[in-house]
Amino acid sequence: MSDAGEIPRVAALPTILGALQDPVRLEMVRRLGNAGAAQRCSSLYDTIGKSTASHHFKILREAGVTEGWVAEGNTWQRLRTEAMDEAYPGLLAAILDAANHHQA
Repeated sequence: MSDAGEIPRVAALPTILGALQDPVRLEMVRRLGNAGAAQRCSSLYDTIGKSTASHHFKILREAGVTEGWVAEGNTWQRLRTEAMDEAYPGLLAAILDAANHHQA
């Protein structure tokens, strides 16, 4: 676990791509990207249980793709767009574009 106030780093590219190779995690990221803002965790998955979703959120968080927090009893997720773009310019946009194209 990181020190309080420490900004988590974006992981190495193979870790990010590994996190996004799973269709469930890719769909979670796609939904976050399309929403354009933080979303309640429950709105990001349909076909899996809560404990499985927590596992997927952990992998995305550890890769530096998302961050989560609890507010007023709800757990929220958001994409770390700025950090991702700083580390790998255009990568997240390309992934979201490809995921949306595949979904259509």
